[in-house]
Amino acid sequence: MNPIDELRAARPAHLGDQPVDERTRAAELTRAMAAPRQSRQSRRTRRVVRPVWSLGLAGAAAATAAAVVITSNGAQPVTPRTTPATSALATTQATVRLSARDVLLAAAGSAESRPEGRGAYWHTTSVSRNLYVAEKGGYRIMDVGRSEMWTPRATGGETWSRGQSLGAHPVTDEDRAAWEQAGSPSEITVAAKMIGGTKRFVVPMAEGKVRTEHAPLLDGDKVFWLGRNITMKDLRRLPADPARLKKWLEAAYDGNGTESTDEEMSADVWLFKVGVGLVTDMPVTPEVRGAAFRMLAGLDGVRVTENATDSEGRRGTAVSVTEDVPGPAVLEDRLVFDVATGRALARENVVVKPGGLQAGLEPGTVWNSTALLDAGWTDANPEG
Repeated sequence: MNPIDELRAARPAHLGDQPVDERTRAAELTRAMAAPRQSRQSRRTRRVVRPVWSLGLAGAAAATAAAVVITSNGAQPVTPRTTPATSALATTQATVRLSARDVLLAAAGSAESRPEGRGAYWHTTSVSRNLYVAEKGGYRIMDVGRSEMWTPRATGGETWSRGQSLGAHPVTDEDRAAWEQAGSPSEITVAAKMIGGTKRFVVPMAEGKVRTEHAPLLDGDKVFWLGRNITMKDLRRLPADPARLKKWLEAAYDGNGTESTDEEMSADVWLFKVGVGLVTDMPVTPEVRGAAFRMLAGLDGVRVTENATDSEGRRGTAVSVTEDVPGPAVLEDRLVFDVATGRALARENVVVKPGGLQAGLEPGTVWNSTALLDAGWTDANPEG
């Protein structure tokens, strides 16, 4: 049983589809998360690769528990399909909605219970992928890169980075055939029709060299951007209460986007993007990471997708919001994460309405992604 199914079974059937106050919901989800895991022998018998949650105290309710459908907030529930083995229970089953809020609250409990390591540097490793359409030939290529970052805990230190282009490749056999028909060029020109004119850039197909760089911290102590440049001390002292955290972040919101552009952006979309940054790869305390998940759970317009697969092939759950971007185009900004651990897996942009750099891509296509492979404290940096 996967974590979402555990969440489904954990909610008592007698609650039906009634609204539940946050304290009750949090208690249910915390109970499911804290229940003891199954034994190793049991996992072997069931051929489960990773540990699964035991139903624990919810076990008594599991036999007649409601089948829960993952929906976006406010969506209509879908009646689950029954099998001969379960049809006898059909008359007692209730369809219960498990919203983005429910999933995010469960992830919050998981995230704040994870142990935090120690070290002189906050280290992250990620792999990014960008999908482009060739100006000549119309075939698609995937540009891939790997990067590592080391951010010092101490004031006056240096940031280190190591990056490498892993090259680009045609996405499908059809794309490869079109690329070969075009002469298998080593560089691909991509053109984006934007407001104000067409912008072009070149994507090399070959793998690049590994580049390692280092530089002093901005102003000697600024390490990250959260609507404004902040210090490691600021980051480590963020409030662990979701309401106070939201208020702290909103102080930097000016109605525009997160990239210091003039593009307007709603407060909830802005908070989603900044909050996801906290969850994904910033060295906040486990309690603050849990608060960030809870803050996201309170935002309007957040949707959930069950059984999402990131670009590294890892399964998780996704929450997302849509936003208008230059092009013009509409994208779905989504976070893929593991509910059981509260660990972020990837940040993705999915095409809703193509335009600009997304022109030629079908709605539903993942345009770009950044998969987080590792994030934690370490005493080592590239210098040794």
